[in-house]
Amino acid sequence: MYKSGLIFGAIMLVVALVITLFVPYCVPCAALLLGLAAGYVAGVFGKAGAQPIATKSGAIAGVIAGIGVILGEMIGALINAFSVGPEKVVQLMEQLGLPGMQMTSAEYWAAQLGVNFCLALVSVALMAGLGAVGGLLWWQGNKNKQVPPPAASLPPQNTW
Repeated sequence: MYKSGLIFGAIMLVVALVITLFVPYCVPCAALLLGLAAGYVAGVFGKAGAQPIATKSGAIAGVIAGIGVILGEMIGALINAFSVGPEKVVQLMEQLGLPGMQMTSAEYWAAQLGVNFCLALVSVALMAGLGAVGGLLWWQGNKNKQVPPPAASLPPQNTW
């Protein structure tokens, strides 16, 4: 589960960074697919013998991968904030027909970082939930291929 989470966390860091530079509110869409994949791959790596274990490992892999979402989203938000600035936002709002809108630098930074952080938290929650679903899907597809437990763990049999 940790291996899968770290792999998909690195992938999600790059994906979230790139998406945030263009359309930040689309990061949760990528989190849906990559969270499902992280959970499934956690099942492949972990080969859980029971459904609850597969589901739990998928959810944990999704949360670990979600750390990449937070980092990528916040780095992208900083790049956007420095490249746009509050003056350009006010100009854009006036072009859209919202005259008289004034924004201080502190309000701009709070809005920019706050909205992106909230989107990142939604993405982490989606990745955790869909990671659990991915682990469950792996278990459903492989439950007949599971290796039985070793004989030492079975209860003793009466042979008289």
